[in-house]
Amino acid sequence: MSKPSYTVRQATPADAETLSGFVYELLSELSDGEELDRNIIADSARQLLPMATVTGLLAFRGSEPVGAMMLNECAAIYAGGRFAEISELYVRPEHRSFGVASQLVSAATELAGARGWKRLEVGAPHQPEWERSLKFYLREGFEEIGPRLRKRT
Repeated sequence: MSKPSYTVRQATPADAETLSGFVYELLSELSDGEELDRNIIADSARQLLPMATVTGLLAFRGSEPVGAMMLNECAAIYAGGRFAEISELYVRPEHRSFGVASQLVSAATELAGARGWKRLEVGAPHQPEWERSLKFYLREGFEEIGPRLRKRT
């Protein structure tokens, strides 16, 4: 059986509903049953996608969207200037292990070169529960640089 073919394109503001659906699915997997509000996620997508510092990527099999990645442009002295953070990456379970996430990372890497971003960074989910995610990023050329922390305001 041959490997399915996938394509990746940059999202537009018209893709907000599709992207918010992927983020909802991602958060549902990571939340351990915590109740999520689809409307808040959709509103966030509609507000963020038009921003110049936010980029969405969508992966397709034919015309069916099967995965998504969100990138945020950041800047830091330690990074040598502008870089991007992968804030969300999700591939529907039935399309995993076919290279979809790798294609999204590859598209993000190309975009980074075109925009002058010095690096891509990502926060992997809790270990060891999400060890598969960490191993994926390591295979894609990412290096571990330490845990990520947050403070809600």
